[in-house]
Amino acid sequence: DEFEGPAGQLPDPAKWGFDIGTDWGNGQLEYDTDRAENASLDGNGNLAITARQESYQGRNYTSARMTTENKFEPTYGRFEARIKLPVGKGIWPAFWLLGADFDQVGWPQTGEIDVMEYLGQKPQEVHGTIHGPGYSASNGITRMYTLEGDRFDLDFHRFAVEWDQSQIRWFVDDSLYHAVDRTDVPGEWVFDHPFYLILNVAVGGAWPGPPDATTRFPQTMLVDWVRVYRAAQ
Repeated sequence: DEFEGPAGQLPDPAKWGFDIGTDWGNGQLEYDTDRAENASLDGNGNLAITARQESYQGRNYTSARMTTENKFEPTYGRFEARIKLPVGKGIWPAFWLLGADFDQVGWPQTGEIDVMEYLGQKPQEVHGTIHGPGYSASNGITRMYTLEGDRFDLDFHRFAVEWDQSQIRWFVDDSLYHAVDRTDVPGEWVFDHPFYLILNVAVGGAWPGPPDATTRFPQTMLVDWVRVYRAAQ
């Protein structure tokens, strides 16, 4: 998706749906909606996912969590997005993949590939991680990438994984910084089936902690594009 269209337009419903609700098992504080106020085109070729401080459905924050579930669920490929990240304590954006059999087998058996996770209080760092049975949550197989002399909230950067039958590899701006072979995991390798894509901006949660007085709202993750490639045959 190149996210071309007028400002305020909702994302293409043929490509994206929304997870509506709160917490998602991580202690997140926002209520995720399908409103244009939280996820819409900005008119400049970007998707804007915006976390807001407001009272809504019993929560003090809103945001959005967009997915390609039941719309686009590939197995293997290169998954890439060009993103400008928000900033502030307690802001937790991510671009990630979740197994399409999640409803049948649950997490972490379904598998999770985090292309990019980021804590707004650490604007020079992003993380790439996989989760599966025996290596989930704080035991996920992860690595951090540090942007030397710069910050991820100041400009767009490209985040990607290349995923095949033998390995998953992580990139920032085409720099390879993490790779996991199927023989590296301390449990079952659960990455040989369809996955769907997720873009979201969480507020709070167990990992980043809550916002504080230094956190300014609204905070927006701008996504220039999301592209998925198959390997040449």
